[in-house]
Amino acid sequence: QRWKKLELRFSYEKETKNTVRYREELGEEAHSSRDIAVGSLYVQKEVLGEPVPHRLKVTIEAEEE
Repeated sequence: QRWKKLELRFSYEKETKNTVRYREELGEEAHSSRDIAVGSLYVQKEVLGEPVPHRLKVTIEAEEE
């Protein structure tokens, strides 16, 4: 069965020179055999602004052609 939409939550992990790294929080559903769908997420600092958020919610949907 194919998923329609994933809503994932990420927590602040560390900053690099130009990015902020977030790690995926374990949810109630297992998305893979490792219980995570994405793992680490890197976001450009200029996109986030100041102060950087400590948590993010990311939605992933398949784009139908």
